[in-house]
Amino acid sequence: MSFQRARTDEQRGERRRQILAAAAAMLTETPVAELTLTALSRRVCLAKANVLRYFESREAVLLALLEAEVADWIAELESAGLPGGGPVGERAHLLAELLATSLTRRPALCDLISAQATVLERNISAETALQHKLAVHGYLEALVRFTGRHLPELGDEDVASLMQTVMLIAVAAWPASRPPQAVLDAYAADPALAVMCVDFTDVVRRTVEVTASGLLARSQ
Repeated sequence: MSFQRARTDEQRGERRRQILAAAAAMLTETPVAELTLTALSRRVCLAKANVLRYFESREAVLLALLEAEVADWIAELESAGLPGGGPVGERAHLLAELLATSLTRRPALCDLISAQATVLERNISAETALQHKLAVHGYLEALVRFTGRHLPELGDEDVASLMQTVMLIAVAAWPASRPPQAVLDAYAADPALAVMCVDFTDVVRRTVEVTASGLLARSQ
């Protein structure tokens, strides 16, 4: 750390950024469930009490990191340059491919999303919950606007339904696609069980295409 105690708003902001950067680095090495406040404190060379000056809990750190990861993901989607014309089925396919592959390239985001409701929102104050939900609501609106530009045939309500479905599937499919070693050993012992393996990218891609197709058919 370049300063021992954060005294100004700028220094406090920098300290928060350093804590979030350390947490992000740790998620490349360990899953969300195993990232502890003690380990995070050691990584940033601070006592746990000092980390808690900037975030009220481990979960609050990870929720802030989730918000940053979602913002980066949306920026990536916006810069992807999907074509604006062509048959609606082709555009839906390209959108499905982009959403599925971009999420797959972001394991930390997927891990955080899958733990959001069951873990990360369980040890926070009402104030932190409100701030987080407002941030998430803004990001969902951005995703709806992005998707609506590429599938304008869907109204805002159907686009919102599509993105909600996609995110819920991602929440379930991510942990299912990464089973523990004992389950992998069971699959290896009996090849017939391979049908139970979940391919995250394929599940998300198919969810986007099938849901978009169904919504388009219903709207017509």
